[in-house]
Formats: sequence, C-alpha cells, structure tokens
Amino acid sequence: MSTTAPRIALTFGDHSGIGPELGARLLSDPENLSRARISALVSRAELDRAAEALGVSIPVGDEPGTGHVHLVGSALQDVEVPPRRTSVQAGERVLADLQQALSMYADGEADAIMFLPLNKTSLHLAGMHEEDELRWFAKELGFDGFTSELNFAPGLTTSRVTSHVPISEVSEGISARAVRDAIVLLHEVVQGTGVASPRIAVAALNPHAGENGQFGREEIDHIAPGVDLAREVDGVQVSGPFPSDTVFIKARAGEFDGVVTMYHDQGQIAMKLMGFDQGVTVQGGLPVPIATPAHGTAYEIVGQNKALIGPSQRAFEIAVDLGSRTAAAREQG
Repeated sequence: MSTTAPRIALTFGDHSGIGPELGARLLSDPENLSRARISALVSRAELDRAAEALGVSIPVGDEPGTGHVHLVGSALQDVEVPPRRTSVQAGERVLADLQQALSMYADGEADAIMFLPLNKTSLHLAGMHEEDELRWFAKELGFDGFTSELNFAPGLTTSRVTSHVPISEVSEGISARAVRDAIVLLHEVVQGTGVASPRIAVAALNPHAGENGQFGREEIDHIAPGVDLAREVDGVQVSGPFPSDTVFIKARAGEFDGVVTMYHDQGQIAMKLMGFDQGVTVQGGLPVPIATPAHGTAYEIVGQNKALIGPSQRAFEIAVDLGSRTAAAREQG
C-alpha cells in the first residue's frame, strides 16, 4: 500500500438526482477528507449550493491535499440540469464528468474514481450506446479484456459471468473461460480490500445445480471446468458450483468472502436483501479502480435530505482502498 493518501476523482453523478446531496455529505466529513486527496468535478457555486441545502461546511483548497477538497470544475458546469427527471442535459453532464475523470487518471492526477448515482435512461438520451456504464468505460479506455460489475455488501462481494443481457441470452454467455475470468477478477478485487486469501463460491445456473444434467448441462460443460481452471491454474481458493438458492445462505453465514453468479439478478436480489443500505458497485477488470453506490438517483426524495449515506460512504472507502494500491504501484514504477 502507498504511504501517501490516494488521489480520488469524485463526480456528483446525475445532478438531477441525489448525487449533489450525497457528495456534500461525504465532503463535509473531516475523516473522509483526511483519508484521501479528493478532486471534485464541480464548480464552487455547485458545491456551495449543495452544502447550503444541507447546512454543512466544506473546506476547499487550491491544490489537491488532505483536509480539504480541491475543485477542478466541469466542462458543462454552466449548463442547467432539470431537477428530478431524466434529460439529455443530465446525461451529457454525467458523461463529460466521467470522461474528465478518466483523463485525470491517465494523467496521473487520480488513483481511483468515484461517481455518485446516475440514470441509464439519461445516459442513453445523451448518446451512450453501450448496455451499461461498465461497457462505456471499457470503450473509452480502449480495453477489451474481461470486465464485470462487482457488488459489495458487508462481508461479501459478488461478480457476474453475464450482466445486463436478457435472460434468454444468459446461457450462451457462459463458458469455462468466462467463469474462470469472473472468479479470478473477484479474487483479485477482494484481495485489494484487505482479505489475504479470499474464499470464493460459484453459483450454478440451473435448479439443483443441474441435477447431474437432468435440468441443463451448463454446470457440467462450462461452470465446473471454469472452477477447476481457477483453482488448479490460478491458485484461487474456490468451490462450486452450488445451487443458487443455498449458496447465499452459506455466504451470509461467513463461509465465503465472495460469490460468482451467472447473471445479474441471481446475485443482486440476494445482495440487496443482505445489505441494500451499504451496497456498492465496482467496475471490475478495468485498468482504473471505479466505485459507486449501488442505487439510483431517487428523484422522489431530491432536496428532502432523506438519502442514506451508507452506500456512498462505503463506495468512498473502497475507492480509497483500491486507489492506495494504484498509488503504491505507481510509486514502485
């Protein structure tokens, strides 16, 4: 780990939602400011407006450092974003800020990125053609390796073999290589949060884990071989496939640090039941650590100071942990 505080590029996400409120709450906490050198992609007027609405004070500095926030502004900070609804303007602001944050990482001005909640409809209105922001990030970075959203709840992390695809297309996206990649990625990210030897479980696709082929062959043909590859070739402590209706019971009991799932809701339903108020998503596999709270823009409570800070706080902590590894790697050349 780096001995210096990591540099975090922070965007307020979709300005039509609760992002500015959550950003102000994060930045008003002196402990957060002491743990990282935070550069926020907002103007002074935007920061002051969010802080005033909450009745908090946020120290601002002219240069990146601990104990204050450094404001780097945004290319679209003067464009008004309509509140509490989807819009082209909201999506354009999000994409511009994320592009700027990626540039900061490439230029060595950030070790990790954290963005607050966004809205996919607004992103698509603004011209994002990818299925989700993870694929957009990969395109912007020119990255063609394996990627997966990783979701965090207290004591447990999940990765996915497939993600934002129709259920009818899940099976064709499952291969031994993809299963192995999801296992290895989950192992590496959990290690990055401080678990030296992560214990990984893999969920089956079919009922009863396929019942020896009676209910489908994905477990026999693809999932089990992928588990074997990760264990025997990569040295990961991994087991499965387990029936998906019991694997999270074992995980909740503390038997595993991470679970690999085959599709989006297979893991998300369990994770949100286990810890929605602390849920975090990491854009896994990319060359830059990127974290965000695992919830949406919550238009219905904008301006009411009701948004839970837990997921954003946890996302910040994970960004700091992963950013410290980036900073250490950069220091070592």
